[in-house]
Amino acid sequence: MNDKYELLYEGKAKKVFSHDDKDKVIIEFKDDATAFNALKKAKFEGKGKLNCLISSRIFELLIKNNIPTHFLELKNENTMIAQKIKVIPLEIVLRNTAYGSLCKQTTIKSGTVLVKPLIDIYLKNDELNDPLITKDRIELMNIISSKDLDLIIDLTLKINLILKSFFKSIQLQLVDFKLEFGYNLKNNILLADEISPDNCRLWDLNQKNDIIVSLDKDRFRNDLGGLIEAYSEINRRINDFI
Repeated sequence: MNDKYELLYEGKAKKVFSHDDKDKVIIEFKDDATAFNALKKAKFEGKGKLNCLISSRIFELLIKNNIPTHFLELKNENTMIAQKIKVIPLEIVLRNTAYGSLCKQTTIKSGTVLVKPLIDIYLKNDELNDPLITKDRIELMNIISSKDLDLIIDLTLKINLILKSFFKSIQLQLVDFKLEFGYNLKNNILLADEISPDNCRLWDLNQKNDIIVSLDKDRFRNDLGGLIEAYSEINRRINDFI
């Protein structure tokens, strides 16, 4: 990145830089992969580029469907331009199918298709290990108003309908996904962060005999191998469809 741009923030998977326009930022996607709150780390060449390209396409799809997002345009293959936002320190997880932590914390069996989507909200705080949080605790901590939280939940449900349908059309089952939101300079709530195989569980529907084949970060989490191949396959299917 050009030295004229200031590094504003560096996370596990992205760097955020200043832009000539104070209302915008430059987001650079890194090749780093992390899991279990960064206890497990690795680098995969080309991962940042794939996540950036996939996220850009999905943000464009959501914008066409009237979902407000921070995405403005692709700068290059691993960098996008976005609206500058104040991040809301909550992670919104929507689950269509029971898997992972939900099955460890409840008696619901892995692979159970949920009667209706479940939304879990986590406090975005590495030191506390991103704990599950209730609406009352959010209100108690004065993180966000109940009105704005309701808006975020409504947006998440709408996003789920759009993404479920889209991924099904490219033979992928949307198991669950994580979203982050923020306020732009006009105080409007926007979908932020990224939507990629890093924060979506995607199972390949082309498999026979109900074998689960993950095309997402579970390939890294669970030492399955083939992470770049899986992300490349998702990018290929999206490009073939759009």
